[in-house]
Amino acid sequence: MLRPEYPIETERLLLRPYREDDIDVLHDIQSRPEVARYLYWEPRTREQVEKVIRESSDQIDGEGGGLTLAIQPRGSDSMVGDVVLMYHSEVHRQGEIGYVLHPDHQGHGYATEAAREMLRLGFEQLGLHRIAGRLEARNSASAAVLERLGMRLEGHLRENEWVKGEWQSELVYAMLATEWTSLQ
Repeated sequence: MLRPEYPIETERLLLRPYREDDIDVLHDIQSRPEVARYLYWEPRTREQVEKVIRESSDQIDGEGGGLTLAIQPRGSDSMVGDVVLMYHSEVHRQGEIGYVLHPDHQGHGYATEAAREMLRLGFEQLGLHRIAGRLEARNSASAAVLERLGMRLEGHLRENEWVKGEWQSELVYAMLATEWTSLQ
């Protein structure tokens, strides 16, 4: 249903499928406690990262699928994070975006630029009606990314999930296709 031509080029980035030589960088990112802090998973081992790369997809074949792409700054040979577009429902045309960056590369607008491209793919190529972004409520940096994209806060679910030994709260942001179109 969706298989873009790679690499996808934005102003400063290349978005591309994972490569085998991404293992070390992805492990460096995903093994950090400060990266995994607000995510569902604990810091990952090298073997877990290898599995993530093996199981990632460069296309969305249908409902339940996800497109995960490495974020690579132009002029660099290495990825600095990744971005994902998930296709939750064909009937309701719902999707979700997410992103993770190496701490050394946060604060440069890469997550916003990469996530904006995933919104474009979701709305303009996949034909989604609504795309959400969900995050742990304490993750203010991620909330700021979604707000810069023009997504609106739809809900604050207080202590709705038991994660990593504590009750965590969730923020839900979203954008409709009509809102995307009006921003373009």
